[in-house]
Amino acid sequence: MMRQIYKRPQVIQDLIELATYISLENLDASEQFLTAAEETFKQLARMPGIGKNCQFTNPQLVDVRQQAIKGFRKYLVFYRPNTSGIEILRVIHGARDLAAIFDEIDEENE
Repeated sequence: MMRQIYKRPQVIQDLIELATYISLENLDASEQFLTAAEETFKQLARMPGIGKNCQFTNPQLVDVRQQAIKGFRKYLVFYRPNTSGIEILRVIHGARDLAAIFDEIDEENE
């Protein structure tokens, strides 16, 4: 049975923005990035425990995990395993201020 992959709406925006940025240098790499992201999502749905536990201080984010996109190690998938599969929260370049970004996610949930 294939486990469910739920992407928050922001994930689609993240993928579009990142692919657009990558395409400025290399259009083929941009397409490869999108394919690799989808393959990573499927792998995480099959094996949700492979990602690294995040160390956010907010207790609402205690179960969030991260995994690099295969072939694009600087780009991280942040996700939460659940009973039916996984919830993709964001796809972000690892050099960004992750704590500030996830503070925004927490505010959206209030």
